[in-house]
Amino acid sequence: MTTQVEYNLDNDVIDKLVGLQAGGNLHALRHQREKVAVATQGSYDTLFDPALEGIGLDERLLVALYACRLAGATDVAAHYRARLEALPAGAVDAAQLAVAASGEPEQLPAGRLRAMLVFARALTERPVEGDKAALHTLPAAGISTPAVVALSQLIAFISYQIRVVAGLKAMKLASN
Repeated sequence: MTTQVEYNLDNDVIDKLVGLQAGGNLHALRHQREKVAVATQGSYDTLFDPALEGIGLDERLLVALYACRLAGATDVAAHYRARLEALPAGAVDAAQLAVAASGEPEQLPAGRLRAMLVFARALTERPVEGDKAALHTLPAAGISTPAVVALSQLIAFISYQIRVVAGLKAMKLASN
């Protein structure tokens, strides 16, 4: 499924997370290659599109929160937690949210989310462990091949997003 989303400067998640204001020097630097900012936001919009099939939006947001927590990106984690909390009541199980926010996947019953979080942990903490054996645990948990690809893309995107935000925040701090 391909989603075409119009880029809106006011909805740029990275700009918001870093606190970049249009017209500022760091904002101008980030948007010097506008197609990179547009592609980054487009990836975010596509990966978190509620219509994306194979992995529920709640599952994607839980994986994102967990990956951010593992990476120590509390600012980005707060963004995903807020998105989870904005979902309709009952969309996210409290135990699942607790595990993504501060627990271990093994605290969850065996199944899809547990397998996704274990895979996210492997790719986030020790990418070399994201091998064929790790990949095979996902279909065994009922996750389709297209969903496995989407999950891998999501985890890679979160890693990229965290690094961009951290780099821009460091540059912002250094310029003050």
